[in-house]
Amino acid sequence: MDLRFQSAGFDALNSVATDALVLVLAGGSVPADLDPTVSALIKDAIKLGDFELKAGQSLVLTRPQGLKAHRLVLAGTGTDHVKGARAAAQAAIAQLKSRGAASAAVAFVGYAAEHAEALAEQLALAAADALYTYRHTKPSAAAPSKLARISLLGDKAAMKAAKVGLARGQAIAAGVELARECANRPGNYATPSFLAEQVRALGRSHALKVEVLDQKAIEKLGMGSFLAVAKGSDEPPRFIVARYDGAAKSQAPVVLVGKGITFDSGGISLKPGADMDEMKFDMGGAASVLGTLRAVAELKPKVNLVAIIAACENMPSGRALKPGDVITSMSGQTIEVLNTDAEGRLILCDALTYAERFKPAAVVDVATLTGACVIALGGVRSGMYASCDQLAAELEAAGDQALDPCWRMPLDAEYDDGLKSNFADLANVGSRAGGSITAAKFLQRFASKYRWGHLDIAGTAWKSGAGKGATGRPVGLLTHYVLSQAK
Repeated sequence: MDLRFQSAGFDALNSVATDALVLVLAGGSVPADLDPTVSALIKDAIKLGDFELKAGQSLVLTRPQGLKAHRLVLAGTGTDHVKGARAAAQAAIAQLKSRGAASAAVAFVGYAAEHAEALAEQLALAAADALYTYRHTKPSAAAPSKLARISLLGDKAAMKAAKVGLARGQAIAAGVELARECANRPGNYATPSFLAEQVRALGRSHALKVEVLDQKAIEKLGMGSFLAVAKGSDEPPRFIVARYDGAAKSQAPVVLVGKGITFDSGGISLKPGADMDEMKFDMGGAASVLGTLRAVAELKPKVNLVAIIAACENMPSGRALKPGDVITSMSGQTIEVLNTDAEGRLILCDALTYAERFKPAAVVDVATLTGACVIALGGVRSGMYASCDQLAAELEAAGDQALDPCWRMPLDAEYDDGLKSNFADLANVGSRAGGSITAAKFLQRFASKYRWGHLDIAGTAWKSGAGKGATGRPVGLLTHYVLSQAK
């Protein structure tokens, strides 16, 4: 996608030559200083009842009289918030996806100049989302859209901010698409070895340091908890480490840890058959860490970043982990396994211990960890836990800026009681009550030596139903967080 800024006054939009002129209209009235020809067309559409200045409203006018553009696309927001602008822009571009338009020019009308950078970023993300189609295992998928060039219209005063926003938005969009592509692939394609090759490819294209540990190397490290989950599958596990070095060696890195369960059957604690196909998305945390790594590598901020992905399958077999087994983690802590379907925390705990060697400024793990988080927050906000208020505030701010929001959840010491075991240092599950919290409390036991955050993305990493597919979240949140650490 060729996405660029084009200087143009909103009082002369009739002279913009493009296949489609897209107007994202804030508020409930037509601005007085808008191009009179365009203004007349909008008011006429409103008078005829074909369009309203409300959220969710859009209209395509072909061969609009008095305009050089071949189409005029109107999209209402009902507000002047950036969130509404993104939704309207995405809906408008989706209208053009199956049409013959090869170019579009987008104007955000009625927005304050201070929003120029954010609007530009969200336009890049909206366009990428609207035009994305999964094709890898679907030869019958619709042909790619002809829409190959989008220009963001604005005055010269907004140019600098808009260009910054477009660059950031395109980098995040590339990361989101990589995350979606990985997560959407079926489990027989997206294996632990596949994830390792994706990281290697990214390392080659962006000059990153990449290390992939096989089973023998993982055993040598003493990752007994990770290996206990992996041993039920014929697919070999992979422990993947990638480094982006954008700052001095003396600067402590940010470490992102992704849960990479490429298929989760539940193991011996077998899941119900209904919707089990969606457990190919259980590597959404790993996919988002990979996508964030790409976005950061393209933006080249002055920060050091380490990405860790623990990748394996969770399968039932004669070798598989059993309920009641006691395993020893890399940290030396023993774990009584009460439910083999609580496997994500078992691979993450060893990854969190491994992260200590980097003497990190902060560690954030990302995982499709609990159904309990879906019940608590649905698919709007990711669950966020943090060991300190500053990190929590940074993650929350990053999510708000990226329109990829999270919600802080509690870590009260009293929740530790649910993980008590008579046979090990701790159990891998507690009661159903507060299930997302006790899962986070489990991970916290292995993250005491640094600032630690945890994102439970079980509700936000993918969608079910007719629109089933990976979302690429929280690449936006994570990228904004990493960028904020470079300041």
